[in-house]
Amino acid sequence: MESTLGLLSFGAGGWGDEIASGVVVTVTLALATLPLGLAIGFFVALGKQSSEPSLRLAANIYTTLFRGLPELLTLFIIYYGAQIALQQFVRLFSATASIEINSFAAGMVALGVVFSSYASEVFLSAFRAIPRGQYEGGYAIGLSHWKTMRLVVLPQLVRIALPGLGNLWLILLKDTALVSVVGLSDIVRQTGIAARVTKEAFLFYGIACLLYLVLAVISSFAFNAIERRVGRMEHAR
Repeated sequence: MESTLGLLSFGAGGWGDEIASGVVVTVTLALATLPLGLAIGFFVALGKQSSEPSLRLAANIYTTLFRGLPELLTLFIIYYGAQIALQQFVRLFSATASIEINSFAAGMVALGVVFSSYASEVFLSAFRAIPRGQYEGGYAIGLSHWKTMRLVVLPQLVRIALPGLGNLWLILLKDTALVSVVGLSDIVRQTGIAARVTKEAFLFYGIACLLYLVLAVISSFAFNAIERRVGRMEHAR
């Protein structure tokens, strides 16, 4: 028991500092990816219900592509492929120049596009659940298209989409574990290093499982609180 506590302690003799920094990286990556994925997903959903056929086609190709590819493969393509493309571009101006993609940025973009492809379907379903009369009512009182969207449609859209987005957030939180393969020091990488050094694989991977479960529980409580608040605001209207 004492040796276990020593391994998990903070300071020179334990791995608590490293694991805590891994938790910070995991949460930071997920929080940085969320707004990117939501923004792209929202605009892709708008494209899917656009009257312009080319926009609908582009949006459908986007979601089919990133929902069909494994997340790990998407991460490799962005981390290695984008790095090669940027290096080739830079060498057009300087033969000796070199560029390296940051693993955090690559992970954020890769997870963001995957998240957005699923979020677009959630937003699209929410759009379709809003009666057409809501739009017509906004136009009838003199609101422009964008004001109708902002004042009438978006509040309802958020309420309808929240449960689905909450599930996607939990998936995103777990998918951050993939970035450990490109060198980002998240929970999985830090506990994996500790497991290899100490030969206590069961202990440290068990700690990783516990940390992800704790983050999932906290996230569930947070989304439930947001849903209740949005529901109260909707009734107050």
